[in-house]
Amino acid sequence: MKMLRFLCFAALTLLAACKQESATTTAPPDPKADPHSFAQPNLAVAKHLELNLKVDFDQKILTGTAAWTIENPGKVNEIIFDTDNLDIQKITIGKDEKEATYFLVAPDSVLGSALRVEIEPTTPKGQTDLVTIYYSTKPDAAALGWMEPSMTFGKKLPFLFTQGQAILTRSWIPCQDSPGNRFTYNANIEVPVGMMAVMSAENPQQTSPDGKYSFKMDKPIAPYLVALAVGDIAFKPISERTGVYAEPAMLDNVAWEFADMEKMVKTAESLYGPYEWGRFDVIVLPSGFPFGGMENPKLTFATPTVVTGDRSLVSLVAHELAHSWSGNLVTNATWNDFWMNEGFTVYFERRIMEAIYGKEYTEMLAQLEYWELLEEVESMGENNPDSHLKGNLAGRNPDDGVGNIAYQKGSLFLVMLEQLTDLPKWDAFLKSWFDTNKFTSKTTEDFLDFLKENYLKKYNVTANVDEWVYGPGLPANLPKPVSSKLANAEKAAQNIANALPDTTGWTPHEWVHFVRSLPANSDAATLKKLDAQFKLTTSGNAEIRYSWYDVAIRRGYVKEILPAVDAFLVKVGRRRFLMPVYTALKETGHVQDARRIFEKAKGGYHAVSRNSIEELLK
Repeated sequence: MKMLRFLCFAALTLLAACKQESATTTAPPDPKADPHSFAQPNLAVAKHLELNLKVDFDQKILTGTAAWTIENPGKVNEIIFDTDNLDIQKITIGKDEKEATYFLVAPDSVLGSALRVEIEPTTPKGQTDLVTIYYSTKPDAAALGWMEPSMTFGKKLPFLFTQGQAILTRSWIPCQDSPGNRFTYNANIEVPVGMMAVMSAENPQQTSPDGKYSFKMDKPIAPYLVALAVGDIAFKPISERTGVYAEPAMLDNVAWEFADMEKMVKTAESLYGPYEWGRFDVIVLPSGFPFGGMENPKLTFATPTVVTGDRSLVSLVAHELAHSWSGNLVTNATWNDFWMNEGFTVYFERRIMEAIYGKEYTEMLAQLEYWELLEEVESMGENNPDSHLKGNLAGRNPDDGVGNIAYQKGSLFLVMLEQLTDLPKWDAFLKSWFDTNKFTSKTTEDFLDFLKENYLKKYNVTANVDEWVYGPGLPANLPKPVSSKLANAEKAAQNIANALPDTTGWTPHEWVHFVRSLPANSDAATLKKLDAQFKLTTSGNAEIRYSWYDVAIRRGYVKEILPAVDAFLVKVGRRRFLMPVYTALKETGHVQDARRIFEKAKGGYHAVSRNSIEELLK
């Protein structure tokens, strides 16, 4: 059947609405449906992807096909995909590539557009089992970070990376874009000769002479975990199953920084069972990458800001490794269940870090993040429904659920549960959770049912579970981490008017807490004296610099440090560092400086960071 061509956009929307009505009368809506996906995988589901794309750096587009092997348990006459700003050229069904009728519904501001493809539930040859979508991305596709050579470390070649979480994969691959839908994939990616392509899959370790690369992911993953990076990339092994990718000029530094990767994997396995993904590699991306790390299976994406030369920020590697169990192996079924990815992972990260680097180090991490949680709850109001662990993000961007509630309240919920018995019992329970549910996506309620039957009842203990999960704010039995090292740094900050501290042997975590604990009445002269002694404005550690800029700007020490702030905001693309500094500039009467810097820097930011700052500076 030829593609149906419409005379006007209104007709398109009307026909799509009629199609929706006919489909929903075939079977009732799924009560567990993901509010952030148009797909109805309970009726027709995409199970395997064959992806063929060519990367065009000149036009900043990807062009090719996404061929989906599908199943149709509902015996319906259409399958629905999620898309966002894609140029759909043609769709075919079956191996004989019969041209299909499809409807691209008017876009929703958050979710993009539903792509409804007519399929044949029953034919003499059987039902449709293959849908092939011919398409191109747009230059402003939200998932794609196009970096000019000037934005890279080597300054020679451009760079491309993707960021799919939470619902951005639909902007570069038409898919059923819900974490509850898992699929396997193969990919063929063609890039300019001289560049390497890597994905969340089995990866090359040498540059291909013809620019053509093939990939295989044979374990089912969620759509947000499909990832691609292309650039001037080289590889260096750490162990037989771990290694690092980076631009050649920084490869040795990255390998040194992450030398403990194999030790981390072994430690994680000793806690919660075998590492199921074969290899654990890390690629350090250009500075435009908007996050600290992204746990793409087999190949974690990481920010260059963790390469400090002293291994002080390697907890990020432990965090992304922990996601190989909590997030990748067992995935939150919807973004309302996001705490199950991140709360579990923060807890697991700290167990890995404590085993390798000691309890004192881990206590600093835990207390710093505990204070961040208290500040966030105070700012949002303790009765705010967004402080529930179980989210309610329908109709909103799921990124609204990214914060300390999911990460820190979620982690402390698990600490509270751990303390009901002992570590051996708790670890055995968590290990059984991962093993029983591996390669599946689960809801909060799935976990609570498992918890009740396999932990609370088994060991005859009780907990205020509903208060933690469905209640606002922070329960009275919230575990409170304590760090003596941070306590000493805080005392030094409070005494700054009388004496500069002896900072010999301080870690970046102590420096961060020292800066954040400076008295509110510290004036610009005091901060200038402090800066002269400790060179905080030009620190080589981004965690220290952004914390210092936030505090210094708010206390009036601006003019002297503004050139360094400018350079930092242009160089760094990580949203965690950008937002506090831009916010401090805006809230202290320096919004014009913020806008001037942003206009200069925004071309090097990924859309995730760029959009957040544009909203802030309106």
